[in-house]
Amino acid sequence: MAASLEPQKQGEALVLVRRQRPVSQGLLETLQARLIQSCACSVPRVQALVQDLIPATSWLRHYCLREHLPGDIMSGLVIGIILVPQAIAYSLLAGLQPIYSLYTSFFANLIYFLMGTSHHVSVGIFSLLCLMVGQVVDRELQLAGFDPSRDGPGHGDNGSTLNGSAVLLEFGLQSCGRDCLAIRIATALTLVTGIYQVLMSVLRLGFVSTYLSQPLLDGFAMGASVTILTSQLRHLLGVRIPRHQGPGMVVSTWLSLLRSLGQANLCDVVTSAVCLAVLLAAKALSDRFRHRLRVPLPTELLVIVVATLVSHFGQFHKHFGSSVAGNIPTGFVAPQVPHPRLMWRVSLDAVSLALVGSAFSISLAEMFARSHGYSVRANQELLAVGCCNVLPAFFHSYATSATLAKSLVKTATGCRTQLSSVVSAAVVLLVLLVLAPLFRDLQRSVLACIIVVSLRGALRKVKDLPGLWRLSPADALVWVATAVTCILVSTEAGLLAGLLLSLLSLVGRTQRPRATLLARVGDSAFYEDAMEFVGLLPPPGVQVFRFAGPLYYANKDFFLQSLYRLTGLDAGRLATRKKEQSLEVVVSESSPPDGKHLGSVSSEARLMPLEVGFHTVVLDCAPLLFLDVAGVATLQALRRDYRTLGVALLLACCSPPVRDTLRRGGFLGEDQGAEDEQLFPSVHSAVEAARAGHRELRTADSAL
Repeated sequence: MAASLEPQKQGEALVLVRRQRPVSQGLLETLQARLIQSCACSVPRVQALVQDLIPATSWLRHYCLREHLPGDIMSGLVIGIILVPQAIAYSLLAGLQPIYSLYTSFFANLIYFLMGTSHHVSVGIFSLLCLMVGQVVDRELQLAGFDPSRDGPGHGDNGSTLNGSAVLLEFGLQSCGRDCLAIRIATALTLVTGIYQVLMSVLRLGFVSTYLSQPLLDGFAMGASVTILTSQLRHLLGVRIPRHQGPGMVVSTWLSLLRSLGQANLCDVVTSAVCLAVLLAAKALSDRFRHRLRVPLPTELLVIVVATLVSHFGQFHKHFGSSVAGNIPTGFVAPQVPHPRLMWRVSLDAVSLALVGSAFSISLAEMFARSHGYSVRANQELLAVGCCNVLPAFFHSYATSATLAKSLVKTATGCRTQLSSVVSAAVVLLVLLVLAPLFRDLQRSVLACIIVVSLRGALRKVKDLPGLWRLSPADALVWVATAVTCILVSTEAGLLAGLLLSLLSLVGRTQRPRATLLARVGDSAFYEDAMEFVGLLPPPGVQVFRFAGPLYYANKDFFLQSLYRLTGLDAGRLATRKKEQSLEVVVSESSPPDGKHLGSVSSEARLMPLEVGFHTVVLDCAPLLFLDVAGVATLQALRRDYRTLGVALLLACCSPPVRDTLRRGGFLGEDQGAEDEQLFPSVHSAVEAARAGHRELRTADSAL
């Protein structure tokens, strides 16, 4: 590339010399070069590919045992202890047996250890995803003729009798009971979700999750938390009510609960009250003394152990009819391929799971990376989370993603690398192989209490709403709309409503941006909003207009309306009227020069139908992000109308992309001199050039 090493001088002025752009290859040549590069095979290239797909092969070589291992072991043990009770509890949300939650936690930790790029994120069961999986499972169970509200006593007998419904006959699952069909639905849904996420990674679509804004995610978490809380009330009270589906599920569930209050199980109510009091008190103490506690209190595990012992020796299930977890087998069951027709049936439901899981995983990974001074790859995170769903789906697991609460615990307990996930998986494996049957007599009301207490952080986000409203009403509206739709309609509808409203608010902000007239700040070269600041000096004969947004097809009319309203001159209408009527009135002393060249003016331009109070309009293009074809056409038509009225149109502070668009669109013409007369590096230079040109015009008129 030929380029000048420094700006050249012409007289006293500096002249910028534009770099010569390299000759760009054609599309065919570019595709051919990339294909050859991607197909090239060598040992270093294979090694780099393996390190990209499996980051553990790279960072494990630099692992420092003395510095990293103690923190990883400590955090892994703590997360494993937390995972066990949460895994058993969250099985209620997913409508599955507890053993499948343990499988999910085990495989997700191992796979993310190999493929994840975040050192501190904990990937595993997530309450929001469990809720969404459970809703799909309940719907399909109802269609198959099963009662989703009936909780089976355990894994041993599948919790239900066989069912010969048309749905089971269609899928060839006549021998499948309730729990068998439930896990088949969940694994099919999980596999499709993982495939979507892997495809997003392959297509480099990690940026898509950024369109799920933080207010949207917070509102979704709030609405889903209310839905989760509602779904667990039947376990807290020990009542049996239908598991409602579809729009209005939360309202219908509350009405059913109110009608069934008289049937509440006193044993479950007392147990729930005691467990909630203990868990909430322990959480409050942990929050208050979190700076002094090196390791968070394993309250959930202690509550589960004590409650299991009390329920076992008190025989609550036998004497009081209290619902218990039931038999939890040890070991692993044989892998099974998810049913293809079930996958097709739930393919649409998997879209929302893939988006939510991806958004939370990528946002948490980037958040912890920023706070600890390293970087993550969004597309690799998508691949890692997708594989955490694809591979375990063959081993009776369901959808997972990164979780905030456990990630914060990992960070607080000294986690340094992903190796802590292996320690957590080892703790879960110990439970799977040895300890799982010990939780047979654990009451479901205790598990519901653990779920409800885990929602505390999401429910407290409602306190942030007033501050969000003061900061951005549009974002607050997205938050409220997402939460309300999740509660009153469904979680999927809430996610869709929040996404659409976020996009509409983004479009609205660009469609009607702030438009102002600028005035000079004293004797300086700076110009600011004349309506916002007092004491500013409007340049005589010049209107400086700022449009704080892009100029494209959706806001071109608003651009013209704002300009005409603020300047007090509807150039389009007056120019058309002048052309039609061909009125000729002598121009006053304040009449403007020709818009294309400030130093000369034609005799036709000296005749106008009215007296204009300014001779030049300067557009401050600094906030102008981009122009499209409609935007360039709008500027061309505006310049033509102003030229008819004898008003000059100048552009200041144009960014290089905007200048290139104007040049390609024909606005600047081929002559470099004409371009220099229309584009200026600053507002002040444009104003001074306009005033100098007007003085020359007046001098020429006086001489005549």
